[in-house]
Amino acid sequence: MNDETLQYIQQVYGVENWSSGYFDINSKGHIIVRPQRDDPRFVDLKDLVDNLLSERKLQLPLLIRFPQLLAGQLRKLVGAYQSAIQEYGYQGLHYPVYPMKVNPRREVVEEFLKESARYRVGLECGSKAELYAAVAQEQSPDSLMLCNGFKDEAFIETAMLAVRAGKRVTIVVEKLNELKTVVKLAQKHGIAPWIGLRAKLYSRGSGKWASSGGDAAKFGLTTSELLESVRILKDAKLDGQLKLLHFHIGSQITDIKRVKNAMKEGARVYSRLRQLGCPIEFFDIGGGLGVDYDGSQTRFESSVNYTVQEFANGVVYVIQGVCDEENVPHPHIVTESGRFMTAYHTVFITSIRDEIETFAQDQPEVTIDADDPQVITELKELCDTINGKNYAEYYHDALEHKDELHTQFNLGLISLEDRAKGEVLFWEVCARALDESQEESFPDEEFENLKKILAQKYLCNFSLFRSAPDSWAIKQLFPVVPIHRLDEKPQDFATLVDVTCDSDGKIDRFIDLKDVRETLELHDWKDGQDYYLGIFLTGAYQEVMGSHHNLFGNPNEAQVVIDNDGRYHVTKIIAGSRINDMLQFARYDQPQLLESYRKQLRTQIEAGVITKEVAEQLANEFDAGAQRGTYLS
Repeated sequence: MNDETLQYIQQVYGVENWSSGYFDINSKGHIIVRPQRDDPRFVDLKDLVDNLLSERKLQLPLLIRFPQLLAGQLRKLVGAYQSAIQEYGYQGLHYPVYPMKVNPRREVVEEFLKESARYRVGLECGSKAELYAAVAQEQSPDSLMLCNGFKDEAFIETAMLAVRAGKRVTIVVEKLNELKTVVKLAQKHGIAPWIGLRAKLYSRGSGKWASSGGDAAKFGLTTSELLESVRILKDAKLDGQLKLLHFHIGSQITDIKRVKNAMKEGARVYSRLRQLGCPIEFFDIGGGLGVDYDGSQTRFESSVNYTVQEFANGVVYVIQGVCDEENVPHPHIVTESGRFMTAYHTVFITSIRDEIETFAQDQPEVTIDADDPQVITELKELCDTINGKNYAEYYHDALEHKDELHTQFNLGLISLEDRAKGEVLFWEVCARALDESQEESFPDEEFENLKKILAQKYLCNFSLFRSAPDSWAIKQLFPVVPIHRLDEKPQDFATLVDVTCDSDGKIDRFIDLKDVRETLELHDWKDGQDYYLGIFLTGAYQEVMGSHHNLFGNPNEAQVVIDNDGRYHVTKIIAGSRINDMLQFARYDQPQLLESYRKQLRTQIEAGVITKEVAEQLANEFDAGAQRGTYLS
């Protein structure tokens, strides 16, 4: 690959901007995956996919999990806080906690807990199911188990089981009634967990989740409720169990200034509670540490204007400053940076299966007959004489002719064949006008819109709602990049549509350093070619938030690690959902469906339409079909 092509590819797809050092392009034009920045070891993603499809007999779509990237992100997070603590002489420690809601998959949770002894990695649970799974996990004795979210007695009873097992369980109180239940059960069992109070701060984050903080936030105790909680604990002689103050101002905070404001307010609340005699040791700042999805390093909602080190420095410096001013001990800092910890570790692979044409291509040139309507002959003249000087005028004329064409058709004045001929000519004028506009340094906005209309629409073998739901639900941007042919300059502009029966099942917003692109530059694709696309940074929330729309299920999954010699190993393969799996999800009974189909076949036998032998063959085919995958094969 020459330097000019590489520079162009980097500009188009921005790999070095959003990859955080984990992804790069090799000399073959393939995306490679490294276990950490500047590591000489790597996996060639195209070669890996080829192996999984041919040797392992998997089918696309495919989710590939790289657990070493989880460990890499954890090291970055811990390293940033350790560096800040050392630089400022902070007296507390850093306790990283993984919030299971971000990606509750067992493979993810266990990967973080492998580092529990080294980094004091704990778990955060927000539901009874998460808590039940967490109670049985092995974690270091000095790590934390945090219980967030709304709780009933069963939730708190399960937390008590974790206390009995020797875990440092902290029940974070969201409502006063929860605290009263904790007190009642603690007195009943004669054992009490640690207790945390979640404060509702005035400060708010930035970006899509800014409403998580502020006066209207869903969670948290008001100032008067905080004071009432302290009184309740003192009356119950459980105030010694009050160990943690928690707050959360939103996920994916885009602006570091908002972080510092929240730390200042939260640290002030902590200091005043300490001065009231509360033995709080832990200061839980929640999540919020963002991921730079588009690589722009800005306050844009899919980016962040800071590094992880700047984030950690701001947190430590502000908390220390307030605590020193208030003359209270520096608390241990607890972080729940789940998005940052998980986003990079999965790559979702799909392929182009077909093209959905806006207008007929590869058609013979339209010829004009003497009896053609005038609107047809005028469109043909526009098509033949358009050039760099008149393209804008002729494009506007073509728009008027298109309206006239459809009006005359609706009035019955022209034939279906005439309408087809006119539409072909109209789209040809549009395509030529767009080509001429691209020669301008600053083309008019209407031609940028025309580019989107004329862009190729490629049908890709995946469900957006299953594998990248935030792209649809909240317009989250994810890097979408071909994993091969990057030694060639792309020639086409395209949008992507999935295989669901939903018009929203499409990706038509793509990353860009300066803006959001409405088309993606791709290489020329021909039917029958293998052309693989990767959707990157999908490790946070996408698996757990994905839906089974149209009963498309989970894709095939592979877990891959790189050994010290640079060779990769596929350590785990998990088969994707079969039709039978999704029938069960929708509460269908497959044997009952089979029997119902057999009943219909018996009716056909009695009517003399088919024989018993044919009916048995059809029933067997129907039964076997339940074991097929849900995606295109």
